[in-house]
Amino acid sequence: MFNLTSSHRNLLQQRLTLIDNPQHRPLLQQGLRGIERETLRVDMQGKLKLTPHPAGLGSALTNPQITTDYSESLLEFITPAEQDIAIALAKLDSIHRYSYTKFNGEMLWNNSMPCKLPPEQDIPIAWYGHSHIGMIKHVYRRGLALRYGKSMQCIAGIHYNYSLSEDLWKLFANAENDHSRPQDYQSESYIALIRNFHRYSWLLMYLFGASPALAKDFLRNRQHNLETLSDDTLYLPYATSLRMSDLGYQNNVQDGLVPPYNTLMEYMRSLSLAVRKPHPPYAKLGIKQGDEWMQINSNVLQIENEFYATIRPKRVIKSGERPVEALCARGVQYIEVRCMDVNPFEPLGIDLKSSRFLDTFLLFCAFNSSPLTNQIEGDENLSNFALTVKYGRQPGLMLQQNGQAISLQAWGKNLLDQMQAVAELLDRQHGFNEHQESLAVQAQKLADPDSTPSAQVLAAIKSYGNSFEQFALAQSQQFAEEFRSKTPNPTELAYFDQLAAESIAEQVAMEKNQTGSFDEFIEDYRSRTSSQLCCEAASASE
Repeated sequence: MFNLTSSHRNLLQQRLTLIDNPQHRPLLQQGLRGIERETLRVDMQGKLKLTPHPAGLGSALTNPQITTDYSESLLEFITPAEQDIAIALAKLDSIHRYSYTKFNGEMLWNNSMPCKLPPEQDIPIAWYGHSHIGMIKHVYRRGLALRYGKSMQCIAGIHYNYSLSEDLWKLFANAENDHSRPQDYQSESYIALIRNFHRYSWLLMYLFGASPALAKDFLRNRQHNLETLSDDTLYLPYATSLRMSDLGYQNNVQDGLVPPYNTLMEYMRSLSLAVRKPHPPYAKLGIKQGDEWMQINSNVLQIENEFYATIRPKRVIKSGERPVEALCARGVQYIEVRCMDVNPFEPLGIDLKSSRFLDTFLLFCAFNSSPLTNQIEGDENLSNFALTVKYGRQPGLMLQQNGQAISLQAWGKNLLDQMQAVAELLDRQHGFNEHQESLAVQAQKLADPDSTPSAQVLAAIKSYGNSFEQFALAQSQQFAEEFRSKTPNPTELAYFDQLAAESIAEQVAMEKNQTGSFDEFIEDYRSRTSSQLCCEAASASE
C-alpha cells in the first residue's frame, strides 16, 4: 500500500512548473499518439461475414494500416503515430472510408460485443499466407482458439498508443539529478506511469465503458451472473463494461502471472518465465496434429502478446524480434492502453473529446508521484476495476483507496480536480481549451451517471425492444451509410491503393525468398524466449 507524503504530492506541481515555460512547453507536443481500432465485418443484416479478408485492402500480413486481428472477420485499423491525436483520428476516418470502397455487401459492426456469431467451428481464423512469419501468426491464433474458444476472440476494442518526448524525460532526469542511463530513466518512468494507471484506470471504465449488455448467444450456455433484459439480450443494470469483466477475454491461467511490478526488469522476467512455463492442460490439447501445428507451444503463454493486460509497455520491434527482446535491448518507447470500449455512438468508435481526456489522464499518470506497489495494492486495484466494470453506476458504490472505503464519485472528483492543472497546461501549449472542455464533460458524467456511455447504451437498447442486436445493428447501418456517402478523394484513394499493392508485393516476396522449413522456423522462434537474457540482466541488477 502507498501513502503520499508532501514531497510525493508536490512532484506533479514541480514537473508542471518546470515544463510550463516557452522554452520547455513545446516538448508536450513532441510525443506521439496512435489508435488501433478493432471491428467485425458483418453483412447488412448483422451476421458475421465468413469470407476472406477483402483482397482490395491488400495483405493483412504486411499492410501497416489495415490488417486483421484474431479472425478473417475481425479487421484492425492502425493509424500512423502523430503528434496530435486529432490528426490520427482524421487518418482513422480515412481508413474507414477507404475500406468501405472495397466491401461487397458488408459493413463494420460498431460495438465491442460481437454480433450473433455462427457455430465456433465456422468462425474463420485469420490467414496470412504461406510465409513463415505469416504461418506463425496463424498458428498462434489456432492456439488461442484451443485455449479460449473462438467467440471470445471476436470482442473488439480501442487501443490507444501514447508516448512522451525523449527530451522531456531527459529534462526531468536532469532536474531530479538522476544519473542513470537516459534509456533506463525513460523506461522506469513509463513503468511508474503504468503503476498509476493501474491505480486509477477504474475511472476510465466508469467514464467510457460502453458494453453493459450483450447477445445472449455469445455465452454459448456458459455459467454467468447476468440478468435477462429480453429473449436475446443479457445485461447488468449498473455495468459499464462487460467486455472488461470476467465474461470478456480473461484467462484464469494468467491470474497472478505478472504480479504488481515496480521495474521493467520485473515485468520482463515474469513474461519470459510464463512463455517457458509448461501448462499440462495445454499440452493435452496437442501442439501438432500430424504435420499441422495447432499451437506454438503448450506453455502458459505461447508468446508474450498472449498476456492479457489493460496497459502494456511497448517498443517497436524489428523483423523477427520478440517483444521482450526489444524491451530488453532498447527499453520502453511508448505505452499501449487496451481497456477502451468501442463507443457505439461514434463512427470511429472513439471521438476527439475522449482522446483529449486520455491525453490529460495519461500525462497526469506520468507526471504524478508513483510510489512503489505491492501485492496488497495490486489486489485492491483489481477489485476496484472489477467493481466498476460490473457495478460502476450503482448508487453509493464504494471503492478502496489505501485500505479505506471511498465512494467512486468522491474519488473520481478528486482525481479530476488534480487533472485540472494538467489540462490547463496542455491547452496553453495547443492554444485552445479542448482538454479543459473534455475534463468538464467527464465531471458531468461523475455527477450524473445517466450521462455515461453505458447508461446511454442501455437506454438506447430499451428503445429497440430491449434487444442489443437490434440496437447495434441500427448503429452499424447508420454509420455504414455515412462512410459510404463520404468517399475518399483521389489523393486518398491513390495512397491507400498504393499501400495495398505494396503490401501484396511484399508478402509475395517474403513467400518467394524464404529459406528452410516452417518446422525449423518455429523451433528457432520457440527457442528465443529471451528468458536467459532477461534473467541474467535481472540477476546483474540485484
